Amino acid sequence: MSGKKQWYIVDGYRPSPQPDPNAVYEGHESIMILNTNTQDAHMRISVYFEDREPVENIPCTVPAKRIKCFKSDDSTVFGDLKLDVGVQYSLSITSDVGVIVQYGRLDVQQPNMAYMALMAQSE
Repeated sequence: MSGKKQWYIVDGYRPSPQPDPNAVYEGHESIMILNTNTQDAHMRISVYFEDREPVENIPCTVPAKRIKCFKSDDSTVFGDLKLDVGVQYSLSITSDVGVIVQYGRLDVQQPNMAYMALMAQSE
C-alpha cells in the first residue's frame, strides 16, 4: 500500500482570485490526491471552521492509479458548501485505501505573488 488513510490540511484559506484587473494569474487553492492503488479510493472530506459547525463526510472518489486535482471552490467536490475568499478553514480527509495528499495555494494579492505547496499531515 502506498500513502496513508488519514490526512489533514490545517491552513486552508482561499485567496482573492484577481484583486488587480490586469493580473495575469488567478489566485487559487488546489488539493491534489494521488491514488497509486489498483482499487478506487473512497474518501470522506470534513471541513472545519473557526466560527461555525463543521461540514462532515463529503464523499469523494479517486479512481485506481489516478490523481484527482480540485480547487477549494469546486462544486463537483464540495456541493453546496461555499468556501468563501478570506475564510480560514481546515480539512480532514479519510480514505479506505492509502493515498497521497498535497495542497497548493497561489496568492496574487501582491505584485510579487506567492505560491506555496506542501504535503498534508498524515497518520
